[in-house]
Amino acid sequence: MNTTATSLAGPIATRRAPDGFAVMLMLLLCAIWGFQQVAIKSTNGALGPILQAGVRSAIATVLVWAWARSRGTPLFREDGTLGAGLLAGLLFAGEFVCIFFGLTLTSASRMAVFLYTAPCFTALGLHLFVAGERMRRMQWIGVGVAFAGTVLAFADGFAHASAAGTSMLAGLAGDALGVLGGALWAATTVVVRASSLSHASASKTLFYQLAVSAVALLALAFVLGEGRAVHITPLAVASLAYQAVVVAFISYLTWFWLLTRYMASRLSVFSFLTPLFGVTFGVVLLGESFSTRFLLASALVLVGIMLVNAPARRARVS
Repeated sequence: MNTTATSLAGPIATRRAPDGFAVMLMLLLCAIWGFQQVAIKSTNGALGPILQAGVRSAIATVLVWAWARSRGTPLFREDGTLGAGLLAGLLFAGEFVCIFFGLTLTSASRMAVFLYTAPCFTALGLHLFVAGERMRRMQWIGVGVAFAGTVLAFADGFAHASAAGTSMLAGLAGDALGVLGGALWAATTVVVRASSLSHASASKTLFYQLAVSAVALLALAFVLGEGRAVHITPLAVASLAYQAVVVAFISYLTWFWLLTRYMASRLSVFSFLTPLFGVTFGVVLLGESFSTRFLLASALVLVGIMLVNAPARRARVS
């Protein structure tokens, strides 16, 4: 029996559906990514958003290099991944640029909705370019249900933003940047899964993205005049350390390790939980409120995830 799947890069070993271990790891990763929103808010007064992202990537680049060196994993050996790695890094940096500029034009709740079109784009890209990642009709329904849950979770903020005084044209531009950010996020995953990076170690895949994004984001930050720290505080330092060490190094390394073993389309749908975790942390740590609508939205996201990851029914034998 053939155990390979055809992709843009040729034969690639078939990934399996997420098991209990992968599900637990994805829940932990989504919680980490959701808490990142609180960490970014804590650092915004000290560092500009683009500079913050660039410094985070730079610190994490050094950590990934040290990790790979300690394990004897080669990062600079010629293996045909340079082109795909540079592309993935530029897409990774572009996502942050879209989020930053988008948030100057639209609300955070609208950005959350449009950014989390990413799992939808990921599923579509993998369906088109990686034979082993093609999804059934019920799984597409699951993606739709989970996205509907995300929209419902942020419906109140969506309505308030629509009634605000920002111009319609600026709001639409911000929304478009949110969608573009989601598409770039998805494109990064598709490139990793459907190119020569699919054969690379998780460390090398992440190193490409962090190193390229660090250079691009730091250069952009200085062009935009963000090169000066406004007010460094212990909280800002702790927050930046969390983003660099826990998020950009540990969680992203874990994510790319998961992509080497499990189906990316099944894993990516879990990211719909990230903004819900963000809201939950806001309620617990910042005293923000939530409604019954949020609980219903959370249920929809969970149902969607279960539909995407439900095993296919076996054909009945007569």
